Amino acid sequence: MNWNPAALAEELTATTEKLAKGYETLQNIEEVEVATTPKELVWQRDHVSMYHYTRDSKPKCTTPVLVSFAMLNRHDVLDLQPDRSLMKKLLDEGLDIYIMDWGYPTKADRYLTMEDYIDGYMNDAVDFVRKSNGVEKIHKMGICQGGTYSMIYASLYPEKLASLTTYVAPFDFEPGGNCMLYTWAKYIDVDAMVDAVGTIPGDMIDSAFGMLKPSMNISKYLGVLDSLSDEKKIMNFLRMEKWKGDLPSMPGEMYRKYIKDLFRDNLLIKGELKMGDRTVDLKNMTVPYLNVYATDDTIIPNESTLPVMKAIGSKDKQEYAFPGGHIGVFVGGKSQKELGPAVAKWVIERC
Repeated sequence: MNWNPAALAEELTATTEKLAKGYETLQNIEEVEVATTPKELVWQRDHVSMYHYTRDSKPKCTTPVLVSFAMLNRHDVLDLQPDRSLMKKLLDEGLDIYIMDWGYPTKADRYLTMEDYIDGYMNDAVDFVRKSNGVEKIHKMGICQGGTYSMIYASLYPEKLASLTTYVAPFDFEPGGNCMLYTWAKYIDVDAMVDAVGTIPGDMIDSAFGMLKPSMNISKYLGVLDSLSDEKKIMNFLRMEKWKGDLPSMPGEMYRKYIKDLFRDNLLIKGELKMGDRTVDLKNMTVPYLNVYATDDTIIPNESTLPVMKAIGSKDKQEYAFPGGHIGVFVGGKSQKELGPAVAKWVIERC
């Protein structure tokens, strides 16, 4: 290899200048804010809360929508910033939106189960929205793990829902393909983890996601070098990093069932998942259903999302193939221009 000292010196100088400009840009940033769309706390139980987004006008659909994100991360990514907010877009399109906040489980919550979250918190929140709006049914939306839990809920309580929309949610945990997450989840000793630490720290789970594609952790920071002098781009980067770094823990018993019954034994799609003394039968999920999946999803493979279409009992069911990745469903430009309006239109047609 031929070394060019002059070219190397020039590159080092350019990099130093970028860092200097970046330092100046960062000095002018006082606070990194996410989830700024106005909302008010309307319900709370233990660490779990529910917020209602405020509106300046009457919604086009008078039947409210309750959104549930995954417990592995905060729901703030759905409202990352005004021009990259799925929640704001759905509001602008005429929906009346409530959102669940799973909070930050503590060591004292280690014994909370999946039943506590689905039959307990989620069901209580649905009943609150139904009662406060004077309606028998509401629309339900769930994202990723929250989509899986919403599907379980809809199979147990279809009479309470007017429709269900899920985004990039796993249902069949067998065909993981080359997805390391599915392989990792099948072979971890989750019993040893839960018995040892009780409530699973969020950064422990995040480290596993980081191993799925470790090169991204390097390229991400190398790529931001070219944006250090652009405050707008830096703010976009910092908002995403703030969200990624906000990692709630997972109650141990819920996590144990999540890994063993879903990822390892694949009981949901088999029709063998138990919730207390009941069996979750997807054929009982008869409400109108929209299944949004990302064509380039490297976290939740399409092979995990699509089989539910044949398993459920809904006659009114539709797929939406989003051209992009897992996170792009919430924050990408196409999400704002195409996905949000399309989902809102689908829901409004079923009000």
